[in-house]
Amino acid sequence: MTNAPPADFHVDEALAARLVAAQHPDLAGPVRLVANGWDNAMFRLGDRYSVRMPRREAAVGPMRNEQRWLPELAPRLPVAVPAPVRNGRPAPELGYDVPWSIVPWFDGASGLAFDPETRGVAVNALAAFVAELGATPAPADAPANAFRGVPLVHRDGTVRARLAGGRIPEAAALTHVWERALVAPEWTGPNVWLHGDLHPANLLLAPSGALVAVIDFGDITAGDPATDLATAWLTFDPRSRRIFRAELEARRGVDEATWDRARGWALVIASAVVELAGTTGSFGSVAAYVLEQVQLD
Repeated sequence: MTNAPPADFHVDEALAARLVAAQHPDLAGPVRLVANGWDNAMFRLGDRYSVRMPRREAAVGPMRNEQRWLPELAPRLPVAVPAPVRNGRPAPELGYDVPWSIVPWFDGASGLAFDPETRGVAVNALAAFVAELGATPAPADAPANAFRGVPLVHRDGTVRARLAGGRIPEAAALTHVWERALVAPEWTGPNVWLHGDLHPANLLLAPSGALVAVIDFGDITAGDPATDLATAWLTFDPRSRRIFRAELEARRGVDEATWDRARGWALVIASAVVELAGTTGSFGSVAAYVLEQVQLD
């Protein structure tokens, strides 16, 4: 992935194949690298599975969170998610002393490869996913996350610094968007389950735009539902956003204050991408579009 930080762990096809052969030989098969992401590398394993391996130290805790919680959450979700089929153990004898997973293989393409209008085909399915994931309070031992699900004021200093840094277009107008989000009443309900990073890159879509799976639960946490509702701006155009909002209001009774905070969360995420990667490339162009969208409604 362009702009990805340097890897802390060396991962490649040969290592992935050795890990599978050593710990889960009944699933051994051809291994092929399909994605070298920000925190994890993904390898296709035969026809049915993938091997997901942290490439950075920061991904180790999130990997354990996925292994702990996705098998419990997956059965009640209306959309496929990569609940581990097998948990891989640290293997210092192979030079890889961190956990890893074998997960299902899903046929689909990253939502980044589709324009917002085509992503709109997924709007009802994604609304159902968000509604169901956050339908009940999360347990007290749900993973903590200092950067998602928290009151927006916790992100105030970081966002204002980005807006003042010169890399974010239309910073003055976006400052008004941010201040509107900040004055919205804080969430006072129970902490609900959150995906935590619900942008197009973490959606797998069919060629038609239909939702195949929601992936990458590394930021899974509990807190303010506005965090995941930010996908209304991160993923959709105005027409589909209206449908998404209507679905969530009908299913979950989402109020205007929560949508205001959700718009703020979309600004948090998109401004981080633009500050790091600019406004070009697959991530940067989507983030630049989001910064336009949060100014519309």
